[in-house]
Amino acid sequence: MPQKNGFTTTILHSDRRGSVEHGAIHKPMHASSEYAYADSRELAAVFQGKAGFTYARQGTPTTAALEAKVSQMEGGVGTVSFATGMAALAATFFALLRAGDHLISSKYVFGNTNSLFGTLMGMGVEVTLVDATDIESVKQALRPETRMVFTEAIANPGTQIADLRAIGDWCRQEKLVYVLDNTLATPWLCQGITLGASLVVNSLSKHIGGHGNAMGGAVTDTGLYDWSAYPNIAAPYRKGSPTSWGLLQIKKKGLRDMGGTLSAEAAHRIAAGAETLALRMEKGCSNALTLAQFLAGHPRVAKVHYPGLPSHPQHERAVDLYGHRFGTLMGIELADDLDVFEFLNRLRVLILATHLGDNRTLVLPVAHTIYYEMGAQQRALMGISDNQLRVSVGIEDTQDLIDDFVQALA
Repeated sequence: MPQKNGFTTTILHSDRRGSVEHGAIHKPMHASSEYAYADSRELAAVFQGKAGFTYARQGTPTTAALEAKVSQMEGGVGTVSFATGMAALAATFFALLRAGDHLISSKYVFGNTNSLFGTLMGMGVEVTLVDATDIESVKQALRPETRMVFTEAIANPGTQIADLRAIGDWCRQEKLVYVLDNTLATPWLCQGITLGASLVVNSLSKHIGGHGNAMGGAVTDTGLYDWSAYPNIAAPYRKGSPTSWGLLQIKKKGLRDMGGTLSAEAAHRIAAGAETLALRMEKGCSNALTLAQFLAGHPRVAKVHYPGLPSHPQHERAVDLYGHRFGTLMGIELADDLDVFEFLNRLRVLILATHLGDNRTLVLPVAHTIYYEMGAQQRALMGISDNQLRVSVGIEDTQDLIDDFVQALA
C-alpha cells in the first residue's frame, strides 16, 4: 500500500502521479474545445457515461486534474469545477432544488449568496435565514419540505462560526443535504467531511488559487450523503452507485446546461497556486492574529471581529474546529469619530479592493460596497455597521501591516 502523504506533499505530487505526458510535473494546459475519437462507439459511450472528454464546456483534462487536487484536499469522492465560486453555488442550488422545496441557511452569508437566495425564492424555493451559530435555531426552521441546509465555515464579513458539527449531525439524522461553503477556512484549516457535510463548495479564486490572477469555483461530494434517499435526483442520473448521483446531476444540470465552465488557463493557474496553500495560509493566519490583537487594543478601533480573539463569541468553537489558526478575514469597526473614507485613503500598504484570500492584504468599507445593495435593514440583521471594514490579510511582513494601520489611524 502506498504511503499516505501530508497535505502539501499530496498536492505537490498530484499531477506527476497521475501519469503526465513526457515526465512533466504539471498537467499541461489543454486548450482544445472538442475531443475526437477514432471509434464512433467509444464517442457514444462517453456521452452515455464512460469517463472521457467530449466538449470543453463539460470539462477538460486540465480541469479534471484540478478537480482531483480539490478532492484530495477535501477528502471527497469527486469534484466538479466552475468558472467562479458563485457559479458553483448557483449550480448546486438550481440543480438540486425544485419549486416548493425549502432551504435553511445561516443569515450570516456573503452578500452575493444572499442575492442568489432572492432569485431562488422568486422561482418558488422557500429560504429561511437563521442564526446558525445556535443549532436550536436551525432545528426550529425544519419543515416537511426542507431539503437542504447551507452555511459558511467562517462567515463573511462578520466572522461568525456556525455550530458546524452539530448541524452535520442533525442533517444526517434528518436525511438533509448539508452544503458547506469552506472558502474562508479552506480545506487546510478544516475538511468539510469531518463536519458531516454532504457537499463542500470552495471559491478557487480565493485562498486555493491565492494569487489574484484566476477565477474559479468547485463543488466536492464527500461521499457521506445517501443520494438514493434524495427525491430530486432525475431518472437519467439514477444509475450505478448512488454515491455519484448528486454530483452527476450538478455536473449535467448545473455545469453542462448553465455553461459556467472553468477555462483551462484559469484551472492551470489555480492548480499551480494550490501547491502553496498551506504555506500561504500559515503566514496569512499568523499575520491576521497578530494584527487583530494589536487593533483590539487601539483606542481608535471600536471593535475587532476575529475568531482568534478570546472576545469573539465563537472563539472556543473556533479553537475546537481549527486549532490555533483562525483564518485571514477580520471585521474592524472604527471609532465613531473617524471617517471611514478618510481613514482608507490614508493607507499605503493595504489595497482598497474587493477580493479575499489574496497574497496581498485587501480592505474595503462593507456597508458602502459589497453589502450596499441589500439595504440597511438586512445589514442590521447581519450585524454590519456603517463604519465596519473588511480586511483580508495577506502574507506581507507583519510589522509593515501594523505600521500602515498606525499611520492611518493617527
